[in-house]
Amino acid sequence: MKKRLLIIIVLVSLLFGCSSKTKDTVNDNYRVFYQIFVGSFSDSNNDGIGDLRGIINRFDYLNDGNANSKKSLGVQGLWLSPIFLSNSYHKYDVIDYYQIDPQFGTMDDLKELIELCHQRNVKIILDFPFNHTSSQHDWFRTFVAMHQSNNTSNIYYDFYTYVTKENKVSGRVYNAIATTNHFYECNFSNDMPELNFDNKLVREEILKIAEYYLELGVDGFRFDAAKYIYYRDNPSSIEFWNWYMSELKKIKPDIYVVGEVWSNDIETLQYIKELNCFNFHTSQTEGSIAVAAKGGNCNVFTSYVDVYLDKIKQVNPDAMYIPFISNHDMDRSAGYLMMANKFSHMAANLYILCSGSPFIYYGEEIGMKGTRGSANTDANRRLAMLWGDNDTVKDPIGTTYDSSKQTNGTVASHLKDKDSLFHHYRKLIDLRNKYPQIARGDYDKINFIDTFVGGFIITYEGETTYLMHNTGQQEKIIDLSLYPSLEITEICDYIGQSDAKLEGNNLKIGPQTSVILK
Repeated sequence: MKKRLLIIIVLVSLLFGCSSKTKDTVNDNYRVFYQIFVGSFSDSNNDGIGDLRGIINRFDYLNDGNANSKKSLGVQGLWLSPIFLSNSYHKYDVIDYYQIDPQFGTMDDLKELIELCHQRNVKIILDFPFNHTSSQHDWFRTFVAMHQSNNTSNIYYDFYTYVTKENKVSGRVYNAIATTNHFYECNFSNDMPELNFDNKLVREEILKIAEYYLELGVDGFRFDAAKYIYYRDNPSSIEFWNWYMSELKKIKPDIYVVGEVWSNDIETLQYIKELNCFNFHTSQTEGSIAVAAKGGNCNVFTSYVDVYLDKIKQVNPDAMYIPFISNHDMDRSAGYLMMANKFSHMAANLYILCSGSPFIYYGEEIGMKGTRGSANTDANRRLAMLWGDNDTVKDPIGTTYDSSKQTNGTVASHLKDKDSLFHHYRKLIDLRNKYPQIARGDYDKINFIDTFVGGFIITYEGETTYLMHNTGQQEKIIDLSLYPSLEITEICDYIGQSDAKLEGNNLKIGPQTSVILK
């Protein structure tokens, strides 16, 4: 029976040409994720603050469950910024991990959102910041009280890292515990004390919190400041992740996790043995994606991806490439990937049509802008989603960004324009679904002579697929006879500002266009 089923699957694959989509293509972690800064996304109760109900109300925009509707972005995963009780707008300083911040809704709202995600085969991960808490957390308040009363036997006395004046470590930040000679560690802010992960009870509490939300139905977590579990101490931080991930996989073997290790590849690779990590080399204005998309040497980009994929697979065979252009801590990409020049479209090609699990920052698909500029606030990077309708969501507290600079339209205007950036992203996600080898295959770069043309040979389940990009402003003609290792017979699909044609040994790729071949 199994052999007969396998034959049927192969025949179906052959009937549909280049595509080799099989039954398991959506039931794994190779997904396009969408990052939502919850307070800025969509407001359901007219208080100006985005909330979980707002995400539920807008879910058809994200994934309406109908691949043919052409109205849904079609993302397969959501990353929610912290939703736990906190006094700040960003919620990275948690007061209570078991409470949903009332500004964002209730635990029932989260349960409903989780159920809706799973109904439409969308995974949901929560941002879980725990290398520090809020100074208003009951743990810290008790910690301070126990130090002030010198109650060393209390379990919370060692819950946070502390030192005496003589034992301060150079390069770390401390703040005094009033009426004592002790100082607690607080490298991010005085209001964000660092937990003591040498304390077994602290580790157990952090594990219990994760278990609670996994049992609630979330599919995993984004781990904030993953390399700072022990500040500037990679061996100790990595030891923690070895232990923590081992315990999490006992609870949920297929857990989806991604860590923030904002550093160079040498340091990041140390963490990839246990958890996937965002690739910061590809992000921001000088990242390899933006440079290539703006007409830089595309072979530099493809060479980097090829080498990086080899490195992470050597460290962890199950590791995934996690590319992105920008996130909540960075200036928005539309500020340097000019829409008029279609650089945003080309950049989308480079990171959506690629191995692993790419992340889209909310609003990136409509060219939203936002930059820190001369202001000392990240709120300018976390502006209200531009729906173009009656949504009452407002920019976060502290915003100084001039709204007149938002010149790339709204969701409403992008939905109406079949050539908009939104529809470009939608089509790219459709192509990833159609060709699962793009996300899952083994990549080898193609060394093209023309610097505007870059590409990969992708092997997956015994089949070979070719993916090529022309990032230039002119059509490129590739003489395939110069590349005898490329056994190309057919164009499967193309996407971009033009088309692609195969005429004998000549492959013509239009400007700012990507092509899939076999």
